[in-house]
Amino acid sequence: MFGLGILTISTSGAKGQREDTSGQAIRELLEPQGFEVVRYEVISDEKDLIAGRLSQWADSVDVDLIVTTGGTGLGHHDVTPEACLSIIDKEVPGLAEAMRANTMQFTPMAMLSRSVAGIRGNTLIITLPGSPKGVRECLDVVNPVLPHALELLKTETVSEHPR
Repeated sequence: MFGLGILTISTSGAKGQREDTSGQAIRELLEPQGFEVVRYEVISDEKDLIAGRLSQWADSVDVDLIVTTGGTGLGHHDVTPEACLSIIDKEVPGLAEAMRANTMQFTPMAMLSRSVAGIRGNTLIITLPGSPKGVRECLDVVNPVLPHALELLKTETVSEHPR
C-alpha cells in the first residue's frame, strides 16, 4: 500500500465556493488500486503556498505519491507547475509527455496543459488539470507505471523491469 496526498489548487475551492470534484476523482481512481489517502487539502492558487505544502508532504515519511489538480493551464493565476518545479529534485518528463500525447485523442486542448511530474526525496509528484475529466484521462495514462515507479523510489533497486 502506498501513501497518497491529494492537493487541490483552487482559490474558490479553498474559500468553500466550489466543490472539489477533481480531488474526489483522484481518490476514486487510486484508492481501489491500493493507495491510501494520508493527506488531503484544498488550497489557493499561490505559488509559495503550493510549494510549501508539496515540500512538507513530500518530506514526510507516509506520503509516497502526491497528485495535484488545478493550476496547470495558461491563466495568470495558474502557477502549480512553477511551484512543483521549484521544490523537486528531479523532473520525470515522460509522465507529463505521455499524459499530453495520449489525451490529445480526447481534446486538442491537451497541448495547452503545462502539467509536470517529478520526485522530491522518495516521493513522486504529478500535477494534473483541474477538471475531473482531465484528471481521469491523465491518470488512466500513468496508472500502469505508478507502482513500479514508487517501488523504485522506495528500494532504489528492482530486480526486473516490467515490460
